[in-house]
Amino acid sequence: MSRYTDAKCRLCRRHGSKLFLKGPRCYTDKCAMEKRPFPPGVHKGSRRRLSSYGIQLKEKQRVRFMYGITENQFKNYFEKASRLPGVTGENLLSLLERRLDNVVFRAGWADSRADARQMVLHGHFLVNGRKVDIPSYLVDEGDVVELSSRGEKHKKIKELMEEERTPTPAWLGVSEDGKATILREPQREDIDYAVEEQLIVEFYSK
Repeated sequence: MSRYTDAKCRLCRRHGSKLFLKGPRCYTDKCAMEKRPFPPGVHKGSRRRLSSYGIQLKEKQRVRFMYGITENQFKNYFEKASRLPGVTGENLLSLLERRLDNVVFRAGWADSRADARQMVLHGHFLVNGRKVDIPSYLVDEGDVVELSSRGEKHKKIKELMEEERTPTPAWLGVSEDGKATILREPQREDIDYAVEEQLIVEFYSK
């Protein structure tokens, strides 16, 4: 399946919760979920009750769209998570959080993960002093993500760094000079959005 390119607000309405795909707009009254908190389409009042499989599929799709990755990528993350020691669902969320585009977003250098992905692709960031332009790159404990010389000139990044930064997760340390250090691997308690990862595990376990 290719990457989703349709209207982003429809995704939030379809899944019944904010996916925070449009940055600051999601926190205002202009958010589609604030104005029209019901599924898109003309038959909004006649939706059938979902089966257990439908509920599992919906949760999987919701998390996938939130991180902006393809179906194959998401499945590969799940398979990798299942091979790691520990709880598969928690391992999956940890892997998703360790993506470089998500680190850029969590550090407050981008309004959304989509913006962060584009910035990474354009070579605005270094990992341990080396340019990395792969959004899916997985950071490890001790890695340092910083702006490249090109990133330091990026107008939007500079504006966001000057604004009051939203709280960063406990596993990520962000300094004023534009560096983000991975203090440890993300844990389940660091996930600040509602997700039922067990539903995703059950979906792939069928």
